[in-house]
Amino acid sequence: MSGAVDLSALKQPPAGAPAAGDGGGGDHAVNEADFETKVLRRSMQVPVVVALYSQRSPGSIELVQLLERLVGEAGGAWDLAAVEAESNMRIAQAFGVQGIPTVIAVAGGQPLADFQGGQPEAQVKQWLAAVVQAVEGKLEGDPEAAEESEPPADPRFATAEALLEQGDFAGAESAYESILEQEPGNAEAKAALRQVKFLGRAQELPESAIATADAEPGNVAAALDAADVELFHQRPEAAFDRLIKMVARTAGDDRTAVRTRLLELFELFDQAEPFVVAARRKLATALY
Repeated sequence: MSGAVDLSALKQPPAGAPAAGDGGGGDHAVNEADFETKVLRRSMQVPVVVALYSQRSPGSIELVQLLERLVGEAGGAWDLAAVEAESNMRIAQAFGVQGIPTVIAVAGGQPLADFQGGQPEAQVKQWLAAVVQAVEGKLEGDPEAAEESEPPADPRFATAEALLEQGDFAGAESAYESILEQEPGNAEAKAALRQVKFLGRAQELPESAIATADAEPGNVAAALDAADVELFHQRPEAAFDRLIKMVARTAGDDRTAVRTRLLELFELFDQAEPFVVAARRKLATALY
């Protein structure tokens, strides 16, 4: 299951989520309110076995009781989170649960393995041993301790990020430029400034910019806007191809403007990304 399930939405419980511990499951009960702490954060230290059960299913309750006994015998090698599925539907949906009971091992904040339905004790023990062995020596440890060991955040970046969160793109841009005036070689500030400039420009553009550029294939300004919109909507290959075609059909200042913008967009990504490497190769062909 690793990488196939996105649990990030469960870091923010909805307003009105039940208090931690509600819904049964004994000392290992978990719901949406404490899922981040008891499952995601805890799984950075040891694997957490999430058991989704129903109060209306005696078989699922028996499985939870078995796991409660086994976790008591495990000596801290793994932890248990008992989740009553019907009262915590967001958790069940996040895991894509198809039936009850379902048991999922979470390690490092990601699902690792799962099984569905009641299982003999010997088989459950074998599965648990495999989970523990799979993550042995691979977990990061206590995230709170790691946070304490990190150096304090640079207040200049904190200010810029706060402005960005408020939607003040101009203010954030100015803050990052101020950092670069003091430290021209600050790579983090350079990367952040590129991102802010792109977001400030792209979030103002309508999606109709794409149709406009398609209708006017020789319009450089329209092509630049359309590429921004495509990239803003997570379609970098389309944005790159559009500008590469424009490079091939232009000359002089127009070609320089398009090439410059294309290189700026490349810099928004890891340069080792396959789609960036491929686009750079296409650009070289278009230029020469």
